[in-house]
Amino acid sequence: MGKYILSIDQGTQSTKISIFDFEGKELMSAKRPLAPMVTALGGIAEQHEDIYESVVSTMHDLMEKFEGDPQEIIGIGLGSIRFDRVLMKKDGTLAQPIQTWMDERIGSPYAETNPEIAYIAADTGYLTVRMTGNFVDTFSNYAGAWPIDPEKWDWSTNPDVLGYFNMPREMLLDLKLPGDTLGTLLPEEAKRMGLPEGLPVIATANDKAVEGLGAGLIDDETVLVSLGTYICAMIANKYTPFDPNLPYWPNPASIPHRFLNESGGIRRGMWMVSWFVNDILGKPWQDLAESEKTIVEQLLNEEAAAVPAGSDGLMTVMDWLPHQAALYRKGSILGFDERHTRAHEYRSILEGIAYSIKLNVDAMLSAQGLTRKRLVVSGGGSNSDLFMQIFADVFNMPACRNVINGAASLGAAINVAVGLGIYPDYETAIAKMVRVADTFEPIAENVTVYQKQTELYGTIRNFTDSYYKLANGEQTAE
Repeated sequence: MGKYILSIDQGTQSTKISIFDFEGKELMSAKRPLAPMVTALGGIAEQHEDIYESVVSTMHDLMEKFEGDPQEIIGIGLGSIRFDRVLMKKDGTLAQPIQTWMDERIGSPYAETNPEIAYIAADTGYLTVRMTGNFVDTFSNYAGAWPIDPEKWDWSTNPDVLGYFNMPREMLLDLKLPGDTLGTLLPEEAKRMGLPEGLPVIATANDKAVEGLGAGLIDDETVLVSLGTYICAMIANKYTPFDPNLPYWPNPASIPHRFLNESGGIRRGMWMVSWFVNDILGKPWQDLAESEKTIVEQLLNEEAAAVPAGSDGLMTVMDWLPHQAALYRKGSILGFDERHTRAHEYRSILEGIAYSIKLNVDAMLSAQGLTRKRLVVSGGGSNSDLFMQIFADVFNMPACRNVINGAASLGAAINVAVGLGIYPDYETAIAKMVRVADTFEPIAENVTVYQKQTELYGTIRNFTDSYYKLANGEQTAE
């Protein structure tokens, strides 16, 4: 039945396509950046045709260097980002620019008046139409402002729900389950990509859910920390109705009829690390890293490893892009004194991420009366041994890093493997395809420090909120 699986992992900033074997080994990959978002006043944040053309060009790049037989590729797992709103014409092309997850219109009912708009979809739906010609999509990319019935895994039939979102059923794509075949690759698109005609395109889920699958998040003992532009934590759990007053929300998993609970998160999370490395330290450190044949982050990891846990009292509060409920907030760096160096600030950024996620996970678990025993950390930030140790110490539990830490790519491959019958179920596929690379055990003396620091970190906004509200003109000084 072939040897290879293709997986598409499209994020906010780039498209990555990988080739996996049936044991979960990534044989090769190709990656291309997406054109930057176009932003404007009024909360506009848009993307264009580039999200599909990047799939074509990245796939072509990959197949140009692939030395295997393309005829032995069994299928393509299609994954892309969540919360975007794509407005399509009858032929499946864009009627308007894509409203991205950072666009303020996304949280409101559909209100466009463009007569060319025939369909409303998520990114995965748009990509499916362009690749296969079929107007279908995965259910698992419709969390958020969509008229879904989460218990039936389909669109709601309640006219009040459809009316609230202002999305007539005829404008919505038919929904498939993760692992279902969305269609086969159109001949003209196969030719552009350098692939065989008729290749099955398989449904996956939204980017966070498919990452959960690729990280092996299926049991009731594990917390997954997802490091990316948006950082959050997830647990596998039964469906619980969305409640804005709860510190978590239900996200359809990349396994049919299962759910993940997702904690509150950090917007511009790993962006903060890049900002410090590229914009604050800048070219001298980049030149030094190049001369030593390494990367700046590795140099900083080595320096910051010598800084005591807790960064000698320095704390970085991760509000560089606050949530809409508290737009007055700004990022804060607190507690400077003469001891502090660039290594302290770098470590305090990593610790600030870990403190924030620990508090959010504690709130999520406490609200449901749950416990968990181990962490899995995914994303490029998990390449840092220092960061992994900080997570183990802050959470006081073993922190695991998988062989494939870009877990969304592997998750899409797992959906193909189960959907096309390579493995009989997701439990078997995860056991065969997901492998732990290393585990970091908590260091007792660091745990003691971090328990106190996390408690203190959780109180900072009690003091800074009043200042930022005042600075934003939302209240007057007494």
